[in-house]
Amino acid sequence: MSAMTRLRCVCVEMFLIIIIIIIILLLLLGLDPEKDHREEEDFSSSAASPGLQVSPPPGHPADPPQRQLKSLERQLQVLRGVAQLEVEPDSLIRFHDVDFPLEESIVAAKKKKKKERAGKGEHQVFGTPDMDEPASDTCCAGCGAVLHCTAVDVPGYLPSEKFRVLQQEERLGGATCQRCHLLTHHHKALNLQVSSDQYRAVVQQLRPLRALVLLVVDLLDVPDSIVPNLPALVGTNKHIVVLGNKIDLLPGDAPNYLQRIKRQLYQYCHNAGFGRQVTDIHLISAKTGYGIEGLISSLQRSWKYKGDVYLVGSANAGKSTLFNALLESDYCKSKASDLIHKATISPWPGTTLNLLKFPIINPTPYRMFRRQKRLNEAERQMESELPQDELHRLQHFSKQGYLVGRVGRTFWSHITSKPDEIEFDPDSLAFGEIEDRHTMTKARSRLSGEFTYNELKDTHWLFDTPGIMKEYDILSLMTEQEVMSVVPSQAVIPRTFVLKPGTTLFVGAVARIDFLQGEKSCWFSVVGSSRLPVHITSLEKADSVYEKHAGHVLLGVPAGGSERMKDFPALVPQEFRLEGRGHLEAAADIKLSSAGWVAVTAGEGEQLVLRVHGPAAAAFSVRTPPLLPHVISLKGERIRKSAAYKTVKSAGLLDAGLSARGAERLQVKRKKK
Repeated sequence: MSAMTRLRCVCVEMFLIIIIIIIILLLLLGLDPEKDHREEEDFSSSAASPGLQVSPPPGHPADPPQRQLKSLERQLQVLRGVAQLEVEPDSLIRFHDVDFPLEESIVAAKKKKKKERAGKGEHQVFGTPDMDEPASDTCCAGCGAVLHCTAVDVPGYLPSEKFRVLQQEERLGGATCQRCHLLTHHHKALNLQVSSDQYRAVVQQLRPLRALVLLVVDLLDVPDSIVPNLPALVGTNKHIVVLGNKIDLLPGDAPNYLQRIKRQLYQYCHNAGFGRQVTDIHLISAKTGYGIEGLISSLQRSWKYKGDVYLVGSANAGKSTLFNALLESDYCKSKASDLIHKATISPWPGTTLNLLKFPIINPTPYRMFRRQKRLNEAERQMESELPQDELHRLQHFSKQGYLVGRVGRTFWSHITSKPDEIEFDPDSLAFGEIEDRHTMTKARSRLSGEFTYNELKDTHWLFDTPGIMKEYDILSLMTEQEVMSVVPSQAVIPRTFVLKPGTTLFVGAVARIDFLQGEKSCWFSVVGSSRLPVHITSLEKADSVYEKHAGHVLLGVPAGGSERMKDFPALVPQEFRLEGRGHLEAAADIKLSSAGWVAVTAGEGEQLVLRVHGPAAAAFSVRTPPLLPHVISLKGERIRKSAAYKTVKSAGLLDAGLSARGAERLQVKRKKK
């Protein structure tokens, strides 16, 4: 045995002797090292959790993480210019991340509080911010915000514990921020401190650029969902293509109703001051695919490959859903859809916080020929020839919307799973997009952002910009669960009621319409979410009904009882005078912000006086001409001894992509309830 080996053995023996002596001394003093270790571990883990507030044991020094948290708060005060910042741990949201499971000890310790919060509809988040950790140079794959762990209420936030792990393992490239995770997996939304000016500042970046603007408009909220002062944001030198989204949710009230809505949409744009910049108008459904193929063909023929394209619109207009639909279409480079994450989709306003993008495919003549060939073949397809997953998709959306379409792919990347095999695209090799052969070797496991220079050289992009928050919106006053109830997610079925003067109509507890004066009874057709209750009562009882049932089951929204109604603003009245246009055509729409509208139909020449109550922040208004003037034709028989009529769901339509006989089988037939 060498001298070095003997020396090592002696050192190990001395170390063991010292450990034994320490344990003996602790036992003689009556201390339990395991117990002290458990207490210290419990306390430190509690202090690290934002949902727990535990005082240190007597004599225990202040925990370093606690001091660090106070230091972070002071730094945040300086950065934000706020005199005082108070962190409310209970206002955060708790979620379970499969990649970072929760500690069993924490879950057990918080089980009681979790049940209490569940009863109140709250949801808490684990993790702490760390102001000392510098922000990354990587953007969230869901919203485009820069990932960081410095402040919970700043876009792109990740808990510091998760942020560090992902950074060390070099996995930030495909990560989503805490907000996108909650929106996608839990349908929860965190309140972020992003002003409308900050949203507009992002959109104004495209003013000096050569670009095409795709203005996405929510047809359920026109004209309020049209971005005001759009030329001041994007510039007066831009061509604008207007996309009326969510057309699948609107029933057809008359033949050629789509052409009528197009004309009205153009008039709204003209009134907003940018009618001369509008080069085309399309009615689409980003959700069901209706009109998407026609939009792609139009863009490839008109704009071709002249520059970048920007999706612009108000929050909740459906830009992110359209972004995802185009990402999986012939408008996107075939390889890109395998490497780029989809945008976060949620009904909560303002889900996109920065500029997400994907590379646009160059519409060469050969590609256009191949694409048109595929579309012609799709039109001739019968129902029996459809793949099962496509058939199920069409049947699913036919139940949810009036208009359904198919969005296919002509070009596929065929990325191989074997890294030693070379994959090539004959289209790009033959038509001016020759790429480095070495870039053809791709594995499906490669992350987003790994395009080579040659692949993206001279590429034009489609950008998804942030949703611009509307100045007046009923959704800004609601919780996430109330938003889910108010925003329609399925085909809107009008509910019609006949009212006489001296009657009140409640749309949930968010709107109240008093029929003050009129010569005869009139029809009120509610066009909105079926989850939003409608209640009819006399004008004399209206105040007591609202006081007793607001926040409860009868009126539905807002929900949460009298405690919730303390936070909900009072309803402010305003009077409107209307003139009837006949029993077959609505006189006007009473617009209830993002909650839909009520179409009023009266005899020709009849003078009506209505008093409409709503929150001042929602800015209810009258829309003339009405969007669906013949909505009265969509009512069934009157229910006996009731002011209500049976609801009728109008026939649906399948967009090009299926033969006539196949389309007829998948049409949504008229249903009477």
